[in-house]
Amino acid sequence: MKTESCDLLIIGAGPGGYVCGIRAGQLGHDTIVVEADRPGGTCLNVGCIPSKALIHAADEFARAKAFSGANDLGISAAAPQIDLAKTIAWKDGVVKRLTGGVSTLLKKAKTRFVSGQARIVDGKTVEVATQDGPLRISCKNLVLATGSKPFELPFLPFGGSVISSTEALDLTEVPGKLTVVGGGYIGLEIGTAMAKLGAKVTVVEAADRILPQYDAELTKPVMARLKALGITVHLSAKAKGLSDDGAALLVDREGGSLEIPSDKVLVTVGRTPTVRGFGLEDLGLTMNGAFVAVDAYCATSMRGVYAIGDVTGDPMLAHRAMAQGVVVAEHVAGRPAIWDKQAIPAVCFTDPEIVTVGALPGEVESSDTALFPFAANGRAMTMERSDGFVRIVFSKENERVLGIQAVGAGVSEMAGEFALAIEMAATLTDIADTVHAHPTLTETVQETALKALGRALHI
Repeated sequence: MKTESCDLLIIGAGPGGYVCGIRAGQLGHDTIVVEADRPGGTCLNVGCIPSKALIHAADEFARAKAFSGANDLGISAAAPQIDLAKTIAWKDGVVKRLTGGVSTLLKKAKTRFVSGQARIVDGKTVEVATQDGPLRISCKNLVLATGSKPFELPFLPFGGSVISSTEALDLTEVPGKLTVVGGGYIGLEIGTAMAKLGAKVTVVEAADRILPQYDAELTKPVMARLKALGITVHLSAKAKGLSDDGAALLVDREGGSLEIPSDKVLVTVGRTPTVRGFGLEDLGLTMNGAFVAVDAYCATSMRGVYAIGDVTGDPMLAHRAMAQGVVVAEHVAGRPAIWDKQAIPAVCFTDPEIVTVGALPGEVESSDTALFPFAANGRAMTMERSDGFVRIVFSKENERVLGIQAVGAGVSEMAGEFALAIEMAATLTDIADTVHAHPTLTETVQETALKALGRALHI
């Protein structure tokens, strides 16, 4: 058996793993990243990037379709057609360029990449099944960055007409009837895109409203848009399985059961950490439920073993994994790095988009909220999308900003300002007295702060 050694061995080349590998290499550590699939992990290959590509294509198609009829802009165009296979090929090209970029960045940092399935022997040794045969790697420090996978319902196992987000993003034809089980962000993002491409979409959600992790005020504009797009939503409804002929989804809800005819059933009820099948359970690490327990340095209960990303719990977000990867690389290098983030933005790329950072209304005592609608913003009106608002949660004692949320078209690009304000312990006055460019959507952040201070100008 071939052998190698290194200072830092990372299992998984997703956002957390490859960023950890790049930063460790930059700091001079002899580093190896092991990945069974392509660099980039779920996010880059079958998640964040492919889904946003599909959403973009669907938005462009819907816009072109709108111009084939009467519209306020006076634009006339022929009825568009969509070749989804070509769209998917374009999406795959974007992914290929980005995965190639990750490989280049690892090489630039002098970090070695090993392709193959890893299996942990002990906290200092990993065996990798490569195309050239088994490879044993010994290391001083081990990083677990194995990510997560779609949660599979026992009564709706993946296969045939039942698909996960991975298969949904590789469809080469728009399904006639698509039923989405789960009204969270993944299901609504893909479901909305498919509806814009021409599918008849139905959403089945067990909770009493969509996107239950957000408050009702934030989700109301999204619900209104779903209805405008012709998407049927069944709330307080639970999927039971497929009909005998497999052509319909069986659903229980108040008032009786339903049979929803479905060409495809997309199951998006969450994700589960990848912690089995590669020897992790043999290490005997302290667990936090289904997740690996870590401290402020992302260290596990075993000396020299770290864990980052989805395997460490919620929020399962790529940018959280990246930040944790940097913490581990710098901590191992002896730098004063620690996980002390005050704000991790969460973005839902529905239509309209949702951004939340920090505290929600009512989560902190002695706090209050202020809200400014996009209907009072000039830039939003010129974009023909003035639904939604920006909302600030702040301390009534010292005016410190505790949380910022927004729902509206394009608000995902405002997430950085929201997070920066909280990380820098900004006050309402800090935001209100910062000059924001006109005309932009970000003016609404300043206007919200002004409103909270009783100094509103444009409402």
